[in-house]
Amino acid sequence: MLKIAVLVSGGGTNLQALLDSEARGENPNGKITLVVASKPGVYALERAEKAGVESCVVRRKDYADSAAFDAALLEVLRAHEIDLVVLAGFLSVLGPSVIAAYPRRILNVHPALIPSFCGPGMYGLRPHEAALARGCKVTGATVHFVNEECDGGPILLQKAVEIQPGDTPEILQKRVMVEAEWQLLPKAVAMICSGEVE
Repeated sequence: MLKIAVLVSGGGTNLQALLDSEARGENPNGKITLVVASKPGVYALERAEKAGVESCVVRRKDYADSAAFDAALLEVLRAHEIDLVVLAGFLSVLGPSVIAAYPRRILNVHPALIPSFCGPGMYGLRPHEAALARGCKVTGATVHFVNEECDGGPILLQKAVEIQPGDTPEILQKRVMVEAEWQLLPKAVAMICSGEVE
């Protein structure tokens, strides 16, 4: 049974999708045992509490530099014997020491079809704004392994989502979450936990 840490920065909708999937028995080989938030007071922490999952806050601004932040985060992950790290809207960039500690054991979900609309600064509504500005007919979501290049790790799963006439970035964001992110992320986590993916 792999112990999973989910790293969050906001409302935790992807965390909820993972918790719901686990409750339905869709990941028999893994269990979410820790939720780490990048700031206090985010709704994702309430979701963790409701699900009976331990949580903590590791804030980048509490540390002198990114190396100190990475060391603190690693300490928390190691203390909880975490096997798999899932970035579910976590807005702090992980440094080389964290990535080296979890080779092919850190997953991220990105709200676009990588290599489109990804990289530094492409989070939240921005990928959706960019897709609409370009006149794209399809967008989607990608689950990929995390390496030292922002959104540059090997792709595990992708799902396309159609862009509808009259879409706003907010409407498109919601559709991508419902039709792609909330389906792909639990599936990818289950694949890793079952050993289906090396």
